[in-house]
Amino acid sequence: MEKVEKVNPYRNDSRSKERQVADMFDSIAPAYDFMNSAMSFGMDALWQKKLVECAASDAPSRVLDLATGTGEVALALHRRLPGSGITGLDISEGMLARARLKNGADAIDFVCADALDTGLPDGSFDAITIAYGVRNYADLAAGMAEMHRLLRSGGRVCILELSEPRNGFLHSLYRLYTRTLVPALGRLTSGDSRAYTYLPESIAACPQRESMVALMEQAGFSSCSFRSFTFGACTLYTGLR
Repeated sequence: MEKVEKVNPYRNDSRSKERQVADMFDSIAPAYDFMNSAMSFGMDALWQKKLVECAASDAPSRVLDLATGTGEVALALHRRLPGSGITGLDISEGMLARARLKNGADAIDFVCADALDTGLPDGSFDAITIAYGVRNYADLAAGMAEMHRLLRSGGRVCILELSEPRNGFLHSLYRLYTRTLVPALGRLTSGDSRAYTYLPESIAACPQRESMVALMEQAGFSSCSFRSFTFGACTLYTGLR
């Protein structure tokens, strides 16, 4: 079994990781979309497009977007699959409040719930997407098991997650950028510098590439694979139920 290091958003805080994650995203919700674009130099739009293409490849009629946040992926899925039912689930009411204000949000069923225990029926969805969310799970194996439970037989899971470049020189530049400039930008725009210090810590602690695929296989997914983008800064994982 792959060991997953646990990193919490706030140090010396007795609250559960789930509660800390919800409160952190409530705090940064107004700045979230801007920060995603600024931190990635606009590449987040391309990465999310790849995620939507992955999920739409089988023309699913029911899609669940976990850790939907401000709804960008859920709304893109609706535009790509206008006849499909799209559910966006997130633990943060603050993020969902921003999502519900966007054009097209009326077409999405936004739900506030914990991705580890959604309360949704078995086999409810033909496809599941999640962007930048699995590294925030308190228990990644449990999160994988819940995704496996929610998919119908033959359904596809598509996971987009930030990752670290493998090249030594690029990895050093990446570490310098994410551990110095990103927290400073986060402090200026969101007022919560710890949230953006936690970001590179959580990326480093989360299984990447082959290790993530191994966890997916342990959860019961088959035909698992990954593709990395932008020198390894982001990776898309896919598997079948």
